[in-house]
Amino acid sequence: MKKIELLSPAGDMERLKMSVLYGADSVYLAGTDFGMRSFAGNFTPEEIPLAVRFAHEHGVKVHVTVNTMPRNDEICNLPAYLEQLDDAGVDALIVADMGAFTLAKKYAPRCQLHISTQQSIANYECATAWYDLGATRVVLARELNLKEIAEIRQKTPKELEIETFGHGAMCVSYSGRCLLSNYMTGRDSNRGACAQPCRYQYALMEEKRPGEYFPVYEDEKGTYILNSRDMCTIDYLKDLMDAGIDCIKIEGRAKSAYYAAIVTGAYRHCIDDVAAGREMDPVWRDEVEHVSHRVYSTGFYYGFPGQYTENSRYLREWQICAKVESCDENGLALCSLNNKFCQGDELEVVGPDFRPMTVTATNITDMDGNPLPEPKTPQMQFYMQLPKPVPAMSMLRRSVDLSAK
Repeated sequence: MKKIELLSPAGDMERLKMSVLYGADSVYLAGTDFGMRSFAGNFTPEEIPLAVRFAHEHGVKVHVTVNTMPRNDEICNLPAYLEQLDDAGVDALIVADMGAFTLAKKYAPRCQLHISTQQSIANYECATAWYDLGATRVVLARELNLKEIAEIRQKTPKELEIETFGHGAMCVSYSGRCLLSNYMTGRDSNRGACAQPCRYQYALMEEKRPGEYFPVYEDEKGTYILNSRDMCTIDYLKDLMDAGIDCIKIEGRAKSAYYAAIVTGAYRHCIDDVAAGREMDPVWRDEVEHVSHRVYSTGFYYGFPGQYTENSRYLREWQICAKVESCDENGLALCSLNNKFCQGDELEVVGPDFRPMTVTATNITDMDGNPLPEPKTPQMQFYMQLPKPVPAMSMLRRSVDLSAK
C-alpha cells in the first residue's frame, strides 16, 4: 500500500522542530504576511531559511501558506516575498488567490504550487483545471466524503496530488470561507485574522424584550449553534489511503508545540502500521486523546458529522510539565519547566519514536546539584533522573483534568 504523506503544522520554530522530530514527512508554515493564521507566531524573513535548512537536514519538506485573499495595497508586496521563499529553498506554496497563483509561477519558479482548501475544490473538473494551469497538488474542500474524493482521484491526472485534512479543528463555514468574524469584530478571516465567533456563546432576544435572553438550546448557559467538532481520522487511515489520498494534513499552526509533537507522533506510527499491513498499536492511537481537543468526529468523510451544541469547551486531561533539553547515557535529563510539579508525582515521559513510559519524579536537583522538591519557575532549568536515556525534545507530562467546567 502506498504510504500517505503526513503534513504537520509549524506555527513557529519550536513547533516546527517538534513536528519534524516526531515524524512529519512535511511541515507547513507561514511568514509574517499572507498566511491564514496571523496569530500563530509565524516566521520572519530571517527565520524562514533556518526553518527550511532544519527541515531539509531531516529529510522533511517545507510548504509555506500564501493563502489569504490579498487586497490591492497588499498584492504589491507579494512578488518580493515570493522571491524570498524561492531563494530560501521552500518546496511548495499553498495558494488560494488566482493573482497570487499567477505571481508565484513568475517569482517562485522552483516552488511547487498547491491549491488551498479556500478554493473549495469539490469536483474532478475543477481539480483538473488547476492542474492544467500548473498546480501540482489540490487541497480538497473539507465538505467532501470519501466516495466523492475517490471519484476525483479516478478522474484526474495521476500526476496531480490530492491532499485533505486529517485531524484538528473544523470550521462551520464552507471550506473555511467565513465573513462572520469580519462582520462582528472587523477581523477578516480571509486575511488570517479570524476571531472564531463560531465558538461564542449565543442566546435569542425578542425585539420587545430587550436585555432578556432566551437559550436557543436547552441549556441555561446559552447555546453553541455554530460550534463544530474536531476532526480525527486516525482510526480510518486505510480508508483514506484506499481512496487515493496522497497527503493528510494535521490542522493546528496556532496550537502548542506539545500538540504538534503528540499528534504528529501518533499519526506517524499509525500510518506506518497501516501501510505495512499491521494492526495499529493502540498505544499510539490513544495519544490523540492526550492533547487538548473538542469532541472528535470524522468530519464529512462518512457523511454529515452533525453539530455539537452542548458547549465549545476543550477536553484537557493532560498537561506538559517540562521539556528534555538533553539527556546523558545514564538517563540524567536536563529539563526546562513548563508547569510546576512535585517530587513524587507520577509522570509520563513521551518523545520521538519511543513508547510513553510512566515514571515517578525523583532525584530532582537545581543546576548546582541541590535537591529541588518542586520546580516552580517557568522556563527554569533543572536535572531529573529518568529510568533510561531519552532523546532531546522529549517531554514530561502528568494527568490532570483542566477541562473548562
